[in-house]
Amino acid sequence: MNTAMNTAQAGFRPTELFAERMSIIPTSFIREILKVTVRPEIISFAGGLPNPQFFPVDAIKAASEKVLSSDGRTVLQYSTTEGYLPLREWIAAWYKERQGLAISPDEILITNGSQQGIDLLGKVFLDKGSEVVIEKPGYLGAIQSLTAYQPAFIGVTLNDDGVDTEQLASVYETRRPKMFCAIPNFQNPSGLSYAADVRERVADVVERHNTFVVEDDPYGALRFKGQAQPSLKHYLGDQAVLFGSFSKIVAPGLRLGWIVAAKPIMEKLVIAKQASDLHSNYFAQRTMHQYLVDNNVDDHIAKICAAYGKQCDVMLNAIDTYFPHEVKTTRPEGGMFLWVTLPEGCSSMDLFDKAIKQNVAFVPGTPFYVDGSGTNTMRLNFTNTDEERLVEGIQRLGVAIEEMLGVPA
Repeated sequence: MNTAMNTAQAGFRPTELFAERMSIIPTSFIREILKVTVRPEIISFAGGLPNPQFFPVDAIKAASEKVLSSDGRTVLQYSTTEGYLPLREWIAAWYKERQGLAISPDEILITNGSQQGIDLLGKVFLDKGSEVVIEKPGYLGAIQSLTAYQPAFIGVTLNDDGVDTEQLASVYETRRPKMFCAIPNFQNPSGLSYAADVRERVADVVERHNTFVVEDDPYGALRFKGQAQPSLKHYLGDQAVLFGSFSKIVAPGLRLGWIVAAKPIMEKLVIAKQASDLHSNYFAQRTMHQYLVDNNVDDHIAKICAAYGKQCDVMLNAIDTYFPHEVKTTRPEGGMFLWVTLPEGCSSMDLFDKAIKQNVAFVPGTPFYVDGSGTNTMRLNFTNTDEERLVEGIQRLGVAIEEMLGVPA
């Protein structure tokens, strides 16, 4: 028996059986970096992690106990693909109150974080070679997820006030992209936001073509400075598919996000989700809804914004103090990230190796570019490190940068 089993296994070579797509999907560069940063002596600016200090543990515990006590047999059962209707109604009302958007609950699909939304859109819209416009630098999660469908990515430069609309218009005049993936508010990785006039110009370009914008907005509520700007959906209506998430405003471990889309798109998204996972965690949905009913989430968000604003200022002040003047950085008005540009000719990958020796970590910029550029850029997260370690980490990183640039000690 063992001899036969060994003979059979000797002929089993699973690597020869993998689908072609598995050879082109990149590993999550950030997840690989996080493996390096688990050591306690490492100060990490690498992860896109909310500050766990603000996770509403007691309130979530109370909400989960309430739904289990009142309706336990139902919340532990299978449910509908679209998601718990009262939760979708709450999201629709939230959009109306905060942004003036008239969205029907029937236009909302609950997902396993907004990341699943990207994958579902890929399934519904992309064939091999389909063209996808993405910001440059762009969201790494979208690049990784959509790569499975073998699209042709087209990068469009991100300026200080948003995407380069002249480049965007040129792309749409000369190519036929199906979608444009955008994060207009406190973009990941750059922390930049689209100005009001840029949003209007984007809408003007998009509405003249048979295409749509994927408006990923997990950070929009995390504004700690400046004035909120209208959603792209405000201008584009059905030509904008809007993503939202509870990960950044409540807790990421529940893995609850949503998609807002017009009915013809929603019908296909529901089919794709049914084939993927039937429905998102129903117990988590019911718990989240109970939490939202019993607590003022806007007050909770205000506390997060105040803390993140202070943490961002601490990091920026430390950068001004400890980084060489040739190094440039964005100055976000919200969100979780800022973007650093080193002098031309410098490699953030080389800097990463030097930084790890100083026990500090970040994310090099190249993985955020679909064309392999951005070698002198890097992303820093300011939300998941206390103020003392923020300053210490930036000081360590400054030492590594000066060593790379050959600045005398």
